[in-house]
Amino acid sequence: MENFPTPRRLTPEEAKRQRQRSIAIAAVLFTLVTIFYVLTIAKLGPQVLNRAL
Repeated sequence: MENFPTPRRLTPEEAKRQRQRSIAIAAVLFTLVTIFYVLTIAKLGPQVLNRAL
């Protein structure tokens, strides 16, 4: 059985920086997804809405 070291606790400042980094990554990811979605719809053209379901 392997002995893993116990993780150290983050200081409040480290936790705040980690949260800010996570929010920034989420914002960038959301922006990229939105850009890809808009470009896909633009490339398909407006006729994509006039199809039979």
